[in-house]
Amino acid sequence: MGSQQKAGVGFTHEEFAALLDRYDYRFSPGDVVPGTVFALEPKGALIDIGAKTAAFIPLQEMSINRVDNPEEILQTDEMREFFILSEENEEGQLTLSIRRIEYMRSWERVRQLQREDATVRAVVFAINRGGALVRIEGLRGFIPGSHISTRHAKEDLMGQELPLKFLEVDEERNRLVLSHRRALVERQMNKLETGEVVTGTVRGIKPYGAFIDIGGVSGLLHISEISHDHIETPHNVFSVGDELKVMIIDLDADRGRISLSTKQLEPEPGDMVRDRNLVFEKAEEMAQRWREKQAAKLAGLPEEGEASAVVAATEEEDLAPAAV
Repeated sequence: MGSQQKAGVGFTHEEFAALLDRYDYRFSPGDVVPGTVFALEPKGALIDIGAKTAAFIPLQEMSINRVDNPEEILQTDEMREFFILSEENEEGQLTLSIRRIEYMRSWERVRQLQREDATVRAVVFAINRGGALVRIEGLRGFIPGSHISTRHAKEDLMGQELPLKFLEVDEERNRLVLSHRRALVERQMNKLETGEVVTGTVRGIKPYGAFIDIGGVSGLLHISEISHDHIETPHNVFSVGDELKVMIIDLDADRGRISLSTKQLEPEPGDMVRDRNLVFEKAEEMAQRWREKQAAKLAGLPEEGEASAVVAATEEEDLAPAAV
């Protein structure tokens, strides 16, 4: 060996090629491999990943975001990871991607954010008939119209940054669905308490109830919670724009729902139909009674009527003649 080195014996090009053929590099689509930027071209870049032929990364595979020239992303002699996008072509060249790695990491990040039930912020970049589009971690997300909470036209959201909660994160179906309404409700819920009386405005009326705007979020006053009296339709009691005092009877953060009642504020059954102003005057007093009843239930104590019956029964027993 020493004499061969001194003699300066080297490989010919054919011998070197034959030696390479003895190695199986096993580069397969889906692999993530290290590589060095060999040369930049107008439509992509050549990358040395240790294969016989330099691999190629097209311009459109350099990032999730739009790229106009390779210099925005890569530099000559830079080392980084690349995703093998396809098998060798007829020239033995592999196609690479950075974009795919960014997608995988972005999906993992949004899955983590969903697990944490995080609130994220994103700018609306497009509006369509179904809702609005935003980008989260470079991924395109969709906000359904039913989950957009605004008093203005949907088109006015263009360019606005919104707080959002995750509704669906599905990489396989490429579905990232978010809710503006749920984010607002959650934020508002942090300021609200069950049993609290709030002032709101009727924003919409449906056969099953009225939607009341309270501080920028919508709560449902179900038809069964309007009055102790039977109500045929909420349209007979309310009009859009009416200002009401309502009591919060349930806060459901997971579903982003606020349930309201005026029924529990009635001094007498049917007062919401006969004299709503009286109901509003007595609202705080009636709400306090409701809260006391709820506290008694949690403590396992009898309610006021039940307590009176128990006292009466006890007095009767005390007055009854003793058995002989």
